[in-house]
Order: sequence, then structure tokens, then C-alpha cells
Amino acid sequence: MSDIEVRILTQVDASLLEHVAPDVFDEPIDANWSAEFLADSRHHLAVAIDEGTVVGMASAVHYVHPDKPPELWINEVGVAETHRRRGIARRLLEALFERGRGLGCSEAWVLADQSNATARRLYESAGGRAAPEPAIMFEFPLL
Repeated sequence: MSDIEVRILTQVDASLLEHVAPDVFDEPIDANWSAEFLADSRHHLAVAIDEGTVVGMASAVHYVHPDKPPELWINEVGVAETHRRRGIARRLLEALFERGRGLGCSEAWVLADQSNATARRLYESAGGRAAPEPAIMFEFPLL
């Protein structure tokens, strides 16, 4: 088994997203959206690379508010079926946490469905605590 590299992508790494294993992202990679994402300094994409193929990813956005210190919102985590249960998702989260610390973020947070036991185990194993009060997500279609 090869060593799996975990790192945060930059604009110069965009070509790595041309080689992504199934099940990592929800949809096919769009080169224009990738370029826009990687060009934005508040967007962060940690990837796991195995022999030149992206086999895992975790994306995040750090943001500021007039009355709060910066926070890191973990948007999503995905790992190829062939590479699950090997600690890759945890390593991806740790890479994002390290980036958040470097940016002065006071905390990182993520939403997960109550029924998603896999995600809940991952986030708990990474030191996350469930919020004391359940949250409800509202969606607003814009298109």
C-alpha cells in the first residue's frame, strides 16, 4: 500500500482535480468552479492523494463577522469507497483544523444529519461535541 499524502490545495494544484476517484465529490469536477474556489483565500480544500489520484477531500470556508473572531465552517467531507475506514477523513479534518488555527479561527463547526452515523462517529473521534440544542437547517432555493 502506498503512502497517502494529505495537503491543502492551492491554485497551482488545480490539475490534481482532473484525477479524482469515484465517491469523493457529489458531482463531477467543474474546472471553472474549481479555479474560482481555489482563487478565493477564504476557501480551503484538503485532499488525500494516493498514487496521483484524489481519494478524499474536505472543504471549508473561514469567515469573519463584526462581533466575533474568525470561524472555520467545514462544508463537506468525502472519501472514495475504496479508501474508507483508514483514517483519511480524520487526517483531512486535522489538516483543515491546522489551517483554521493558522488563520486565528476560534472554532471549527460542521452540520451533520442525525441519521448519518458515519459522519457523527468521525466528528466525535476528531474531538467534536454535538451542540446542546438541535439545529434546524433552512434551505432557500435561489435558482
